[in-house]
Amino acid sequence: MSRLPASDAGGIVTGARYVEQITALASDRRARTAFRDLVLRVAAPGAALFDFGSGTGMDARFYAECGFKVAAYDVDPHMCAFFAEHCRDLIEAGRVSLDSGDYRNFLAHGKPGGLAAVDLVTANFAPLNLIDDLHELFAKFHALSRPDGRVLASVLSPWFVGDLQYGWWWRNSLRLLRVGHFSVPGVQGPIVRRRLADFARHSAPYFTLERVFRGLPAPPRRDVAGVGLNGGAFGRALGLSTCRFMFLLFHRRPLGGADGERRCG
Repeated sequence: MSRLPASDAGGIVTGARYVEQITALASDRRARTAFRDLVLRVAAPGAALFDFGSGTGMDARFYAECGFKVAAYDVDPHMCAFFAEHCRDLIEAGRVSLDSGDYRNFLAHGKPGGLAAVDLVTANFAPLNLIDDLHELFAKFHALSRPDGRVLASVLSPWFVGDLQYGWWWRNSLRLLRVGHFSVPGVQGPIVRRRLADFARHSAPYFTLERVFRGLPAPPRRDVAGVGLNGGAFGRALGLSTCRFMFLLFHRRPLGGADGERRCG
């Protein structure tokens, strides 16, 4: 599925135009760099990655050039056409594979090409915000992943201070607090903003929301730290308000195990 452009408004941007737009703003470049750096810190060298909502293949190429085995999926044919050309050498070398086509068919039958099981599912630039039913998607991720697999997703922060200038945020703020999510119209369909608790609820029982990261580059450190999940919701919202994106790290659960769902904001 094609990922969101720099703004929620406007026509669908795909292929070369998407690359031009998504690399034009320094904030988008920083967010992409931050997500890629986090992938390098989370995934073991040579791990098998599945890039969901892979778009033009910018990230898939980066992952492959860093030594990962990469399979990718996107629903948009224009994105996939650009991906196939952009990553042609890596596809021919067997280091990258691309799956495309209908999303319902992907849920029912899709399997990463050439990968027996996935160590890390990546989803950069908010493809999960275009999915209404996350529960069935996390069920798919669970089926594709190794027992200790993880999902790392870049999603739109519902608390981003830059959105407070828009009437649609204020019209939906009570729903966000009461229900945990709201949607606004987008050119590709509804764009869903979710609280952390909503992501945790919809990923269960397949995954546990393990850590949350601000969508900005972090200083080098030995461990992979993030915004705490055990503190108050207000503190988390405040910590995530300065970034358009937040990065969510989920850990795969064994089915039938204890729920262990955390209380998140």
